Amino acid sequence: MERIRIICLVTGIIGIVLFILPLLRYGILCIGNGTGLLIGGLLLGCGIWYGPLKHVIGMLWESKQGKVFILILSCFILTCVTLACVVSVCMAGAAGKAPEADPTLVVLGCQVKKGRPSLMLQERLDEARNYLETHEDCICILSGGRGEDEEISEAECMYRYLRECGISPERLVLEDRSASTRENLRFTQEILKERGLGNRIAIVTNEFHEYRASQIAEKLGLDAYAVPARTYWPLFPTYLVREWYAVLYEWAG
Repeated sequence: MERIRIICLVTGIIGIVLFILPLLRYGILCIGNGTGLLIGGLLLGCGIWYGPLKHVIGMLWESKQGKVFILILSCFILTCVTLACVVSVCMAGAAGKAPEADPTLVVLGCQVKKGRPSLMLQERLDEARNYLETHEDCICILSGGRGEDEEISEAECMYRYLRECGISPERLVLEDRSASTRENLRFTQEILKERGLGNRIAIVTNEFHEYRASQIAEKLGLDAYAVPARTYWPLFPTYLVREWYAVLYEWAG
């Protein structure tokens, strides 16, 4: 039993450290690291007060109502863990779906700070640049509108960055109206039809985001593949957990 206590303590501390880093370093607080901090705190508390908690569980188990409560709580926890595992497997599978032939590259926008790409957007742009440099005939659609706190649209920011990297402007198409992943892909679909580019696309976004983006694309009738960008590791757990919620929302329709 002492082993269980140690596991709770260590896991809780690791969880708190992982999910508090984005808050302390970048000021990021969202449902992703909020959930992680909550779970880490609960595990740490279980480790610290393991003895009293074990006693309370034993007392609850002696009554019928207590057993029902414990079983319901256990089923809830098991369901949450199972869903997290299933969604994560789907994400990994989607991120590994490499493009076939020569699709149109679609870069999904992300936050722009003072006219320059944020860290996550730069990760996507660097991956797009690498792909465009090795696929010289590929056309690229840059999709992202302008947020209230952004000086220029995400599409314009991406265009400037790729031009600085030496990518020809004739290969870059701007879509600067969208404000969500669904709009990114819906407006991109309009451009594909207007330019006769077909329905095969390769989506450039962070690896955790590829699955949901591909699901939306397929609902629109697009044949979607993935060119995933690797997320800076201190941010990955937070955005992974946040994406779990987004995927479940998408599944719910």
